[in-house]
Amino acid sequence: QVQLVESGGGSVQPGGSLRLSCVASGYSYKNSCMGWFRQAPGKEREGVATINSNGLSTYYHPSVKGRFTISLDDAKNTVDLFMNSLIPEDTAMYYCAADRGLYPSCGGDGAFFDYWGQGIQVTVSS
Repeated sequence: QVQLVESGGGSVQPGGSLRLSCVASGYSYKNSCMGWFRQAPGKEREGVATINSNGLSTYYHPSVKGRFTISLDDAKNTVDLFMNSLIPEDTAMYYCAADRGLYPSCGGDGAFFDYWGQGIQVTVSS
């Protein structure tokens, strides 16, 4: 049984930084994707950043490019999201997700991901 457990959320002032971590257990797929999605109240879920297990393919939502960095430790089945220069619009519930390695690249569409964490809140406010 695959389980994804997120940690590291919380509240921060605009301009601050946070690091989200996700540990996957019971998960072992080659050429698979892991990543982060978010959903703000009243808005649709959107892909924030995803990465392939070979580290060669990444996706970033245009609104986070240059501010967020995704990192994967394939041996530890851990994916981290380093969030810098946070803005109030980054406030959302953040979800870790993983797929079964069926697709050649990693994108930001959650429909292609099979496993999801419970979510962790990130609040950016002064």
